[in-house]
Amino acid sequence: MDNDTIEVRAGEQLDWPKIEQYLRAHIAGIGSGTLEARQFPTGASNLTYLISIGSWEAVLRRPPFGPVAPKAHDMGRESGLLERINPVFPPAPRPYLFCEDLEVMGVPFYVMERRRGFVFNDTFPPGVEATPELCRRIAEAVVDTLVQIHAIDWQAAGLAPFGHPDGFLERQVKGWIERYYRSQTDESPDVETLARWLVEHTPTSPAPALIHNDFKLNNMLMSFDDLARPTAVLDWEMATIGDPLFDLAVSLGYWIQADDSEELRAILPTITPLPGFLTRDEFMQRYAAKSGRDLSSMHFYMTFAYFKLAVILQQIYVRWKRGQTQDPRFAIFGSRVITLVNVAKQMLANGRLL
Repeated sequence: MDNDTIEVRAGEQLDWPKIEQYLRAHIAGIGSGTLEARQFPTGASNLTYLISIGSWEAVLRRPPFGPVAPKAHDMGRESGLLERINPVFPPAPRPYLFCEDLEVMGVPFYVMERRRGFVFNDTFPPGVEATPELCRRIAEAVVDTLVQIHAIDWQAAGLAPFGHPDGFLERQVKGWIERYYRSQTDESPDVETLARWLVEHTPTSPAPALIHNDFKLNNMLMSFDDLARPTAVLDWEMATIGDPLFDLAVSLGYWIQADDSEELRAILPTITPLPGFLTRDEFMQRYAAKSGRDLSSMHFYMTFAYFKLAVILQQIYVRWKRGQTQDPRFAIFGSRVITLVNVAKQMLANGRLL
């Protein structure tokens, strides 16, 4: 039994015989046996299932149950992205099929290959010593993988339809500021100062690249044989063509180091403060050396990255405050928003990082 999956949750079962019939008609090489399904428990967006028939196995992705926003949870876009990315970047899983026949499941879905590996959250696998050497190798693999993604020739790969790079950064700044004010619960002069500064100091983006848009350590699978060797990069649903330094900053926003405040470490628990992991400055230095990109404006991008994180938590917090969710974990998100706003203010005050 896979220890990274659970039994399918109540209310999220599917019509597996009908799905099996469809898969057999559209995917070659499925052997004998009956379809069995388990569920990947992480993630709060699309639903992800491990399906197997005999020795054959795959991963099925579908939108969540209930009403969804018109452009959200686009299974066709996700599948199409992976179909074009996998040949030029093998860590992206290969899709087997996309189904838009609503008779099968009631919603579009897609099926892709299953990759195996360890997901790093805030612990190492049992019995593995987190030596400084191993930690450094893991950190370097993370940086190098991001460099590889940004080096993909997205035009040659046929990815142009998946993004609108002109004006990308300006749209991001405007959009995240608007999201904050739509979910605002308290007046905040600090947010007003940050928002005004971000609008007035938006830099000119470098040449566009394929960006993952949620690249972080726990969106990678690492080989069980070598925990510093990636076997997959997951969760490509937000990938687009845009500003690679924005992508770098989003990644660094999740990258905690040993001297960060206890408040920030509590918001983003991870293994990266352990001895041997790169600091954010070292992460940027390696990225700059490997990519050849000028990072002299990273103080803007890092300020924006923490502001964006603050807005994400604010959007969750306002739902709790309005009674739209009863999850007690979200009651403290108001103070966490303040922590992230303060970190963004500090980034702004620090000026140039490299």
